[in-house]
Amino acid sequence: MLRPLALDDAPAVFAYARDPEVARYTGWDAARSVEDSQAFVRSVLQRYQEGKPASWAVVHLADRRLIGTCGFSAYSPISGSGFLAYALAREYWGQGLATEAARQAIEFGFTAMGLSRVQAMCIAENVGSWRVMEKVGLRAEGVLRGLPVKGRPNDLKVYSLLRSEWSSRVLSAES
Repeated sequence: MLRPLALDDAPAVFAYARDPEVARYTGWDAARSVEDSQAFVRSVLQRYQEGKPASWAVVHLADRRLIGTCGFSAYSPISGSGFLAYALAREYWGQGLATEAARQAIEFGFTAMGLSRVQAMCIAENVGSWRVMEKVGLRAEGVLRGLPVKGRPNDLKVYSLLRSEWSSRVLSAES
């Protein structure tokens, strides 16, 4: 389930964000303190207040525990593009939960935000992330080579999904 983040979510965010393996392929360093996670949550709350797209809490339905975040890290109203991002606690990897959360975020992007395009990227070595992107229907567009992430060059795989492609899949699934 996706829901808005709240300030009291900071300890749960810290629980997964402090894991170096979770942060390994992201643009952010592992959280060093609950205060780091509070700063992240405050930045998300500020985006909510400004009416800008942001991340939501990913809550595991069975145990009602916040296990990650998923949503739009950036948005361009000029191009109608939203940049999808997600991170989950390591113990929940490989269970289809990132895929489920990404699907919900994509649906929100196309229906509520009126996006024309959802895009995402990941470090090429992050097989789990690009598999999520492919499962939710994003198509590989190419590789941005040698871009710095955390101070070292990385190749980034770029994926996207157009509203027309998403609409076609939704309509065919309903028939």
